[in-house]
Amino acid sequence: MSDTDQTMAVLTTQDGVPLKVSIRRALRAQKIRALLLVAPLFLFILLSFVAPIADMLFRSVENDIVPNTLPQTVVAIELWDENSGELPGEDVYAALAADLQVATKSKTHTRVGSRLNYEKPGTSSLFRKTGRRVNKFEDGNYKEQFLKADKKWGDVEYWQVIKRFSSPLTGGYFLAASDAERTADGVQLKAEDERIYLLLFGRTLMLSITITASCILLGYPIAWLLASLPLRSSNLLMILVLLPFWTSLLVRTSAWKVLLQQQGVINDTLVWLGIVGDESRLALINNQTGTIIAMTHILLPFMILPLFSVMKTISPTYMRAAKSMGATDWYAFWRVYFPQTIPGIGAGSILVFILSIGYYITPELVGGTSGIFISNRIAYHISSSLNWGLAAALGVMLLVLVMTLYWLYDRIVGIDNVKLG
Repeated sequence: MSDTDQTMAVLTTQDGVPLKVSIRRALRAQKIRALLLVAPLFLFILLSFVAPIADMLFRSVENDIVPNTLPQTVVAIELWDENSGELPGEDVYAALAADLQVATKSKTHTRVGSRLNYEKPGTSSLFRKTGRRVNKFEDGNYKEQFLKADKKWGDVEYWQVIKRFSSPLTGGYFLAASDAERTADGVQLKAEDERIYLLLFGRTLMLSITITASCILLGYPIAWLLASLPLRSSNLLMILVLLPFWTSLLVRTSAWKVLLQQQGVINDTLVWLGIVGDESRLALINNQTGTIIAMTHILLPFMILPLFSVMKTISPTYMRAAKSMGATDWYAFWRVYFPQTIPGIGAGSILVFILSIGYYITPELVGGTSGIFISNRIAYHISSSLNWGLAAALGVMLLVLVMTLYWLYDRIVGIDNVKLG
């Protein structure tokens, strides 16, 4: 082939650029424009969703307060055998004295005391008391001076805690969140009367499943009624379904406190009807019953809306065809209509379950001591005890639990079968 033929075989644009090169440039420009369009949304998700979760994951294992505040002590205590039953040597006491003298000037000794107090109660007051006296220590005989400042420095357990949590990363928060602790014999579960988090996780899971089931039982007939009625009547009832969204969650929960108490409206009505005696009023609040009732009412619209949207797409001719072939109303419903609504049940169940497992306002107000969720304990550690590491560990475990259940749901039912209409 001649040079002229080769030149004619290469397609070019008007400015002489090969057509393939021009197409690649155009596609690259389109990709850049698309990336710039989604960049604000990507940054928003990164800052508002990914970053907080990453920070929570890090806080659940972070422990830099001990090595940063007591650097010399951390190095000196490494050579001490914590299982020997004997106190550390004079060099460890001297290192601790030097670290505390520096820490008291920057007022960080109380922070390390508060951190270690989560693992060994009494450590916070020990560091606070010793911090007021350490600057008066004389050179030499540090062990004796520490014991004069506070006898707790002669207790091996306090030194064991310092050594166990001297690493910048720790699994202590996850052990505490699992009702376990590290002892001289290894990791062991705490005594039964001290286990609270495993119980709360189990209660949260059980109550969330119960609330989801109750929302299905109550929401299914309502959604069927909405889908079966004429448009005008259906729209009117839909307003009633959405009406709770126009009221504050706190107001709705407080209203249930008035309704469910023993001298409340529900008990008064039951007594007036003669169903229960005045001396045997029902305990409907400050227990699991109150949590289930209030949260079912609050989350019921999240079950009705997906069910309604799916039922609205089901043609009534299917039921008529089944009946024309001799099927009873119940058989036609169970074999023809119900299977088509399963995607709506799946979507509503996921919404209700995930929302209920993270609720803490409603259980806090109506649940009492037996109806609170693990989320209430997380909120307590964040706002009251300020043990953010333990709160982060509990949050991570709750996140893993939800993701595991989601994975099981996908394996058993299939997430592709979930539809919103």
